[in-house]
Amino acid sequence: MDEKNRVRFFDTTLRDGEQSPGINLNASEKLEIAEQLARLRVDIIEAGFPIASPGDFDAVRQIAERYNDRAVICALARCRPEDIDRAWEALQHAANVRIHVFLATSSIHRQYKLKMDKSQIIQTAVESVKRAVDKFSGHDRPNVEFSPEDAAR
Repeated sequence: MDEKNRVRFFDTTLRDGEQSPGINLNASEKLEIAEQLARLRVDIIEAGFPIASPGDFDAVRQIAERYNDRAVICALARCRPEDIDRAWEALQHAANVRIHVFLATSSIHRQYKLKMDKSQIIQTAVESVKRAVDKFSGHDRPNVEFSPEDAAR
């Protein structure tokens, strides 16, 4: 199959899976799951949310260092400078990594959660993506993903 038509798998178990009631993975458990995902040849492993806790930061760092030769290792960050910086701190010593930034974009979130208008949301998203891209100076190419949270509501 040519590269253009290849399906890529993006797994969020290590980050999104912890949102399930009663699930709280320690670094050792996350490393074991990452090993299995790498063995399954998952293309992109979202390893965690580094700013959430020191344990999550350490798990993302260890996963990035161990498995970046077998998958793209991704760290989640809100569109906040401190989140993006912390994600990069966890990823910076590995070669095959991605920063995934997100921002709520629905009118409900804009008005009540963020208290921002559309132009402010766009400006924040653009500035955040640029900040994440800038972290990759010295790399062959930046690997940054943006997700609009709750965009369809």
